[in-house]
Amino acid sequence: MTLAGNSPVDIPFAHSYVLLRGDQRLIEVGQTREVRPLASVTKLCTAWSALVAVDRGMVSLEDAAGPEGSTLRHLLAHASGLPAESRAAQFSPARRRVYSNAGFEVLGDVLEEASGMPIGRWIEESVFEPLGMLSATVTGSPAWGGHACVDDLLALGQEMLHPTLISPDLAAQAMSPQFPELAGVVPGYGRHTPCPWGLGIEIRGGKSPHWTGPSFPQTTVGHFGVSGAFLWVDREHHATCAFLGEEKFGPWHKEHWSILNEQLYQHITR
Repeated sequence: MTLAGNSPVDIPFAHSYVLLRGDQRLIEVGQTREVRPLASVTKLCTAWSALVAVDRGMVSLEDAAGPEGSTLRHLLAHASGLPAESRAAQFSPARRRVYSNAGFEVLGDVLEEASGMPIGRWIEESVFEPLGMLSATVTGSPAWGGHACVDDLLALGQEMLHPTLISPDLAAQAMSPQFPELAGVVPGYGRHTPCPWGLGIEIRGGKSPHWTGPSFPQTTVGHFGVSGAFLWVDREHHATCAFLGEEKFGPWHKEHWSILNEQLYQHITR
């Protein structure tokens, strides 16, 4: 049953979100076709387009990319040694999980060369168009330059649950910890040891605090963005949730996202 307008947490700004289990919308709130910035949720779109390129044999996860000794796998897993915003390496590869926009921009350059088209167009052709994500675009940075609506993000969540654009084996690898021993920082939520990440996809693991709820399976995957957006996928319960809001990530989100998501989680487990 769809519980339109039934928001478990009082959210003091314009927003929309949908909780989906299987093909059933359990909760729907707000204007789900309204397009808003994705910020770093863009990385999920870019990462999936990279996996399409891998699946088609255009690139390999072991191709050299980024700093000396780094590969495409390192870039996707935030393990290349590149810092957040610079292409000058801060560490050697696979030494620390350093969340890096710069790493995804290097990844974008690799995909542009492999595909022969601008990165935004490659993401549209390889991901958005086949999934019917008609509102989704990436302009500028492949790390944070995306826009979409909640309904389109749900299509990406469903693709992560039931891959159609890449092989199931590659999708499973993408959602498995890469360089699993690495410690690192989840922006806004502090340092975690270890700090599991897949191929461009955050893995919840045992992180605490975290933007998902404390009861979520450790295999939950997704991403959030500083624009106040998130997408999570719970593969154990075949559920996904997409959230977009007009207020940028800040104290409200850090305090309430986990509460909201924990309440949403109860809807898919009861």
